[in-house]
Amino acid sequence: MLSPKERLNKVIKREKVDRPPCICPGGMMNMVTKELLESIEIDFPCAHTNSSMMADLAAAVYESGCFENYGVPFCMTIEAEEFGSKVDMGTSIYEPHVIEYKINSVKEWRNISEIDYKQGRGKVVSDAIKLLKLRDSAAPIIGNLTGPISTAGSVLDPIMLYKELKKANKEAHEFINFITEQLIAFAKEQINAGADIIAISDPSATGEILGSKLFDEFVVLYINKIINSIKKSGIPTIVHICGQMKNVYPEVDKIKSDILSFDSVVSMKDLRENLPDRLLMGNISTYAIEFGEPEKIAELTKRCVENGADIVSPACGLGMKSSLKNIRSISETLKKEL
Repeated sequence: MLSPKERLNKVIKREKVDRPPCICPGGMMNMVTKELLESIEIDFPCAHTNSSMMADLAAAVYESGCFENYGVPFCMTIEAEEFGSKVDMGTSIYEPHVIEYKINSVKEWRNISEIDYKQGRGKVVSDAIKLLKLRDSAAPIIGNLTGPISTAGSVLDPIMLYKELKKANKEAHEFINFITEQLIAFAKEQINAGADIIAISDPSATGEILGSKLFDEFVVLYINKIINSIKKSGIPTIVHICGQMKNVYPEVDKIKSDILSFDSVVSMKDLRENLPDRLLMGNISTYAIEFGEPEKIAELTKRCVENGADIVSPACGLGMKSSLKNIRSISETLKKEL
């Protein structure tokens, strides 16, 4: 019987396994729900700033039979907050979110400072990983980064960012490169703390908005810069991109991550046809998980595997009102029927 870590590692190495792993990385792909919080009596806003609570909450996701991994943090605001954007820490029913941007133009990027991940919420994440490392070694620990474009779009209004990728191209590259260097530093802190995998989620880097040229110029270039640095540590990577892929499949295939993940607007069958040689993760509808029934989720799980998923996961972050019985239906289906 394979442990969750062994199963996931075998898939990454393209070795034969008994069934696909069932994971939810964290970060943008938050796996925490209101029902889970109530069951272990942890205050969600506090868990974002307390390493012990963060570790306990990540452990509860695994120990309650929801997913076969630990994953931290539970939001996409850490990097932006450390860069100077203001963040609302959320409640038990919604996650932290940016409420005020730090700069008004890519031309102002020099007004933001390098991040010291030895303090602040970055340190909370690293310390939580260290605590998780002391727990069940059978579960892989997934650390998380907000991707370069999404981080930039949390430091600067994303509408302005998209415009200036073309209109202020030189400064845009300087800005995104600076952010990328800081993300690499955060990845190193998480790896040194004990993360087994780093997931990079960049939902704002959608090809639907950027088009193939800008996607290649900014998304592929800077995500690969992060991946190349992480690979030096021997740590696998997951990259999640949102939106339709039909216009950017050739560019997506240039991303050097071990695993690619996409949201539910893209069919797994279409992904497999266009990315035949890639390890694919996904992509159970989070709408179905929140508002559907276990039987429907079981059906989606089986279809996802039949259509080519190597790893099964929600297509995005879970809705906070999702029931545990619906979430468990994914892993239970994999264990019983596949």
